[in-house]
Amino acid sequence: MGFTDARRAELIGQALQCARVEGLSERAIAKKLGIGRETVRGLLGKTVREPRGPVARVSILDPYLPALRQMVEETPALYAPAALERLRALGYAGGVSIVRERLVTLRPRTPREAFLTLSFKPGDAVQVDWADFGFALPGSPRRVSAFVMAMCHSRYLYLEFTQSQVLGSLLRCMERGLRFFGGAAHVDIFDNMKTVVISHTPLATVFNPAFMAYAETRDFKVRACNVQRGNEKGRVERPIGFIRERFWPGRRFTDLIDLNVQAARWRDDFANNRVHAVTGKVPSLVFEHEEKPHLLPLSPIPYETDERVSYEVTKMHRVRFDKNTYSVPWRLVGQTVLVRANEQEVTVWLGLNPVARHARCWDAGKDIADASHQAGLLERKPGGAAGRLPPALLGLAESGELYFKIFAANGRSLLKETVRLTLLVELFGLQATRSAVEEVMRTGHVGAEYVEYVLRYKRGLSPTAPPLSLGDPALDGIVLPEPDLSVYDRLPSKTLDPDAP
Repeated sequence: MGFTDARRAELIGQALQCARVEGLSERAIAKKLGIGRETVRGLLGKTVREPRGPVARVSILDPYLPALRQMVEETPALYAPAALERLRALGYAGGVSIVRERLVTLRPRTPREAFLTLSFKPGDAVQVDWADFGFALPGSPRRVSAFVMAMCHSRYLYLEFTQSQVLGSLLRCMERGLRFFGGAAHVDIFDNMKTVVISHTPLATVFNPAFMAYAETRDFKVRACNVQRGNEKGRVERPIGFIRERFWPGRRFTDLIDLNVQAARWRDDFANNRVHAVTGKVPSLVFEHEEKPHLLPLSPIPYETDERVSYEVTKMHRVRFDKNTYSVPWRLVGQTVLVRANEQEVTVWLGLNPVARHARCWDAGKDIADASHQAGLLERKPGGAAGRLPPALLGLAESGELYFKIFAANGRSLLKETVRLTLLVELFGLQATRSAVEEVMRTGHVGAEYVEYVLRYKRGLSPTAPPLSLGDPALDGIVLPEPDLSVYDRLPSKTLDPDAP
């Protein structure tokens, strides 16, 4: 737009007045004077700025980009530290940060996969999974796992905590879960847990025959998720995350029973009665009115869920089961026995006969023993009596126990030592023998020959016969007075002469 010189001079004055006195912006001046913003810029003596793009910066990595690009083409998963090592050999002197930033732009981007929204009819399926919660029980060396079953249609939830994920624990949890729901879904969907899926390839899925036998008795089909396809088990993955966020933080409990009591209360009072974030409905109401009528009825016949393992009895007459050892009668050493266990009890069977029964220990590294299982073993193995006194030497008390414990650590015969010490007690008495045993140990020795030396030669004691015992209190109680031998001194003394008539 052209202006006369007079008009232009007038506009310049008005523009300067607006800008420097009134403090208006270019936009406000243009609006007030009815002219364009670029015209205002010209009147105020400002040059119009040409739009500029970003200034290209020269990077120390630029000369090495062809080599880096080739590395990425050959190895798309190449990490920045490994790329830096190769670039150093080419003369690169920069740091790893620039390499890491450039690798992000050079790596081929994997297109994001689109998933279908899965929908399930009432009673169609239930999803099952374990979740690890670490070493959560006070003083227990075992990890705690949450067993979770979630109905796919209603999102109705079953939850309990265990200390094991073995097949027996899984079956017991499944039984309680099915009783909780009051029926079975047509299909149970599992992640690739080894107790259900032995191997899983794109061509075939091999299931655990023991679990398939259980599924057949409960009349449900088994389906395994594809490997690394978390979207296929979202109905149970989301509840597990919900448990970690809403139930677990700040939870305090004394043992597994207390934990499960709290979990059941939270599950029934809150988790299943809340409005579900996805469906907008209450899971317990949807389950009761829509899903439960479509569940398969359960067989009333109980299923054997015991853990069963065969073991050979060790020479210490023990069987090892689930991180602990349990005793069996010593005569079974070398025999192959069957160990059966549930959550409360461990039983050991030889053929059809139960030979040992113990309360199950949920600790680790413990030895659970029944004293009756070694009855008769000490008589056959005198060496096993180390630290224990034979019946004839019980009077030696603590000194005798320590003596035999030390003696057993040497290679000498305990049986011979017992016989020799018993003889010394009979000859010199219990008190004297015990005192001699204590004196011998103070000199750093053990052995009946040392005890006998102290009794005979150091103390000068003579053997005395022990009182005769007839085994009859009436006879043993008879006391006869000592005879008076002085009467023989009062007899007339005469010399007997063999030649006298």
